[in-house]
Amino acid sequence: MCMSEDCEALWLKNYGSVPHHLTYDTGSMYGMVHKIAEAYPRYPATFFMGGRVNYDELDRRILLTARALLAAGVRPGERVLICLPNLPQTVHCFYALNRIGAVAAMLHPLATAGDIQRSANIVRCRTAIVLDLFLDKFAGVTADGAPLRIICVHVSTELRGVKRAAYRLLRERKAVQAQRRIPVLDWPDFMAGAARVPELPPDGGGADDPAVVIFTGGSTGTPKGALLSNLNLNAMALQTVEAGNAITEQGSTMLAIMPMFHGFGLGVGVHTALGNGGASILIPRFTPKSYIQNLRWDKPNYIAGVPALFDAMIREPSARGLDLSFLKGVFSGGDAMTPDQHRRVNEFLDAHGSPVHVREGYGLTESVSANCLTPEDQYREGSIGVPYPDVYFKIVKPGTAEEVPVGREGEICISGPSVMLGYVDQPQETADALRRHSDGRVWLHTGDLGRMDGDGYFYFIQRIKRIIVTNGYNVYPSQVEQVLEAHPLVDRCCVVGVPDEHRGQRVQAYIQLIRGTAPSDEVRRDLSAYISHAVAAYAKPRDLFFTDELPTTLVGKVDFYRLSHQGADSQGEAES
Repeated sequence: MCMSEDCEALWLKNYGSVPHHLTYDTGSMYGMVHKIAEAYPRYPATFFMGGRVNYDELDRRILLTARALLAAGVRPGERVLICLPNLPQTVHCFYALNRIGAVAAMLHPLATAGDIQRSANIVRCRTAIVLDLFLDKFAGVTADGAPLRIICVHVSTELRGVKRAAYRLLRERKAVQAQRRIPVLDWPDFMAGAARVPELPPDGGGADDPAVVIFTGGSTGTPKGALLSNLNLNAMALQTVEAGNAITEQGSTMLAIMPMFHGFGLGVGVHTALGNGGASILIPRFTPKSYIQNLRWDKPNYIAGVPALFDAMIREPSARGLDLSFLKGVFSGGDAMTPDQHRRVNEFLDAHGSPVHVREGYGLTESVSANCLTPEDQYREGSIGVPYPDVYFKIVKPGTAEEVPVGREGEICISGPSVMLGYVDQPQETADALRRHSDGRVWLHTGDLGRMDGDGYFYFIQRIKRIIVTNGYNVYPSQVEQVLEAHPLVDRCCVVGVPDEHRGQRVQAYIQLIRGTAPSDEVRRDLSAYISHAVAAYAKPRDLFFTDELPTTLVGKVDFYRLSHQGADSQGEAES
């Protein structure tokens, strides 16, 4: 267990000084940003497609949007779906809802109509704020049998000149047709409604008030809504600055390429920046080529993303000649990074003049997304680092509160100010995840398998639900994946277990080969022989499948749940 005295000793050892316990804002998320706007009104807050908004203007837009929300009928405590990419309006609506005491439920704009209906049912919302291009998917979506009130957002509102004209011509024609079929409150009309609310009530948001819902669990087949408080996000924003040495001065820029419907994108890419005087460079859509262009043109000081994003960066041909000397911090989270991936990312950073290497973090949606980080320049292979200030980790025997000895594997548990309030309207799921131990603390049982070494560094091993049991033996897919990805012909892979009447479960591997390598029987034999020498016989994948691209979830993680169900029906192409 890493309790306060142990954590302080580790910080002294790793950083050379002991951090004070941080003081957290007792008010709302908006209040944290408002204080920055008062102190640094002319500093940049957001950048979007060539446009810049300073803090004083950001604050004005948030308050105007808050008045418009009240005029549209949104009330304190109400949950409102935000189904938008990373746009200025997304930021304005997010903080405006917080300003009036409503709850922002963040939904991926590429969600299917079925996903949207399930999410609306979870949060029991009456209002959705939707990008015009995705209106069609909201046709027929109801809450308690009634149609949703839909506020329609246009990207072109935030563009100027030729860019605005071109976007409206090329992208919004389909949206106009959808608007004719679905009753909506169009953005200009919505904002005009602010005139009917000349003054806002005082900001009464408190630290423990519900503020955000982030949907989670889709990759395991059971979607849930993690309900987060003002304190949860405010605390994580301050902890990330302290542990990550990030946003070290006002005006520092963060490339907000992770979507705001994800805790990593919302908490780190936006609120960590805006709550501490930095600027978010809002990127509405990711492609490898555009990502390199963003790095080349915007020159962000900090970038954060999932491993798949960094893999795409490394493989992108247009990265040739890229200068990364402007970087001050590079952070990977949201999914495990293999040692081979870590090495390749750092080689890329070195080759392009970056003064920093990638630092790996760990967290969950249920704790906003970041709770642990590798110390700067003290990488340990496979480690997710040491806990944030005021965040406590311990390793317990799965399903219990019984702590295991140092070095022993068990379930990772987390306690601290960023741990969620619970799952929306799911008391049993909440009770399973949040448990009060004999030390009096409430601990989040993560469902992740990990361990702590003698120096207090933590290691993520595997989602407990992903462990494969074959012939009575435990197989950890992540360990087999690390072996396969170290082979020079393998780009990425995913190992899953599927039902088997003789073994209980059968180990299968889905393999994405490096660019330019075609699948063949020879490659399969080579990989089979390679893996036979590297893992125990019971852990060897019995089936090797080649794929052009591994499927991913909406947040860019490899979708092992989909592959495991696909694998249960797969025949042929097996290597027994």
